[in-house]
Amino acid sequence: MRLSDFSKDIEKNVDLSVSKLNDAQKKLNAIVTMIEPDEQIKEVKEKDPALPLYGIPVAIKDNITTKNIRTTASSRILDNYVPVYDATVIKKLKEAGAVMVAKTSMDELGMGGTNLNAYTGKVNNPYDVKRISGGSSGGSAALVAQGVVPVALGTDTGDSIRKPAAYCGVVGFKPTYGRISRYGVIPYASSLDHVGYFTTNIVDAARMLSILAGRDDHDMTSSYEPVDDYEKKLNSDIKGKKIAVLENVMSSIQDERIIQNFNELVEKLEKRGAIVERIQLDDALLQTLLPVYLIIANAEACANHSNLDGVRFGMREEGKDLEEIMINSRTKGFSSAVRKRFVLGSYSLFVENQDKLFRKAQKVRRVIVNEFKKVLDEYDCVMASAASTIAPHPEESVGEKMSDTYLVAENFMVLGNMSGYPSLTLPSGFVEGCPIGINVTAKAFDEQTLLNICKAVEEETGLENVTVEVQR
Repeated sequence: MRLSDFSKDIEKNVDLSVSKLNDAQKKLNAIVTMIEPDEQIKEVKEKDPALPLYGIPVAIKDNITTKNIRTTASSRILDNYVPVYDATVIKKLKEAGAVMVAKTSMDELGMGGTNLNAYTGKVNNPYDVKRISGGSSGGSAALVAQGVVPVALGTDTGDSIRKPAAYCGVVGFKPTYGRISRYGVIPYASSLDHVGYFTTNIVDAARMLSILAGRDDHDMTSSYEPVDDYEKKLNSDIKGKKIAVLENVMSSIQDERIIQNFNELVEKLEKRGAIVERIQLDDALLQTLLPVYLIIANAEACANHSNLDGVRFGMREEGKDLEEIMINSRTKGFSSAVRKRFVLGSYSLFVENQDKLFRKAQKVRRVIVNEFKKVLDEYDCVMASAASTIAPHPEESVGEKMSDTYLVAENFMVLGNMSGYPSLTLPSGFVEGCPIGINVTAKAFDEQTLLNICKAVEEETGLENVTVEVQR
């Protein structure tokens, strides 16, 4: 499903998408709120048909604020929250001619990697509904993979776009930190959060970056770096490009089929003239990725979500006084998984714990990023399998276990969040009828090189525009 395949007949585009959405919801449980398109269609019809997203249906992760449209972040405590403004990325979509058709399910407040703890229930994998979609942007990934919409917005704090992209067999792109404004996005962890999106091909991923990127004075972390025409400059000639394979990840994967798929792809890239070398980072350092991430992310989450108290906005549980209202609202408004993260974050922020936990985690993060930067000073990108398995069944999901087997392979993509470097996952094959993918990360603000290399990968895999409808 390419963006370029859509006609200028807006009603036809949207009606077909809405019909597919209704059918897909029965299968996937990926939608929190359907969006009425009629007023949007009228507005788009008054715009230039040459706009890059003219009349194209788009799905939105439900932590991105939409004016006068319920935005819950898949949390009970925000079940009645209706924002009074649009996020910057929503404004950019509208300016480009897009029509929003649905708000998608996610792990509650972005806190998770499975899409199992959404207030509306599990999101199902479109290739096997008994398996997970991955998270936290699982609803968006599932709808694109099903072929319902060509583009869906997501957010990525640890690997929340790139892991569900692997499990659902689509392109999931997290650009450089600051490349896309986060104004109007309900945060998880401010120093790690990125806005990104899902498509079915690299050309569309390049187009979407040009549409969404750019400085925004409402987000002081957004960058002044110029935005290019990434689609126009796509070039899959990778002769002489230096690619580092992160061997720490590959050596910890136990599924030989995934390893074979990856190795065969590497051989094809070498035949195209790429220089591929296998490198090792310090194993002890990589094994700190998950604990450092959990400390920093959940400490920041505690600060970001202190306003979800049942008093200022959102769902309220009554009590005899203000304190009891807040306790009751937060107890009933958050799932046990989210409350667990708040406990961890609060503990690391206690005055007596800040130096030995929170500040130490920040220092270790800097060491990790410095080591990662040394690699990218020598190579154009770093590559590895995006996940060590196909999408697991819920009871098999690794979650946040400190397993020796999965500690590195299932969590290495957080390198892209700690460093802020652009990182993209795209499909590389199928195992047992389920998708597998690879992840590629490049230097800060070098999205063009990243997209070019990924375009070469896509040409070698032949998995451009693959959805469940196409595959079956």
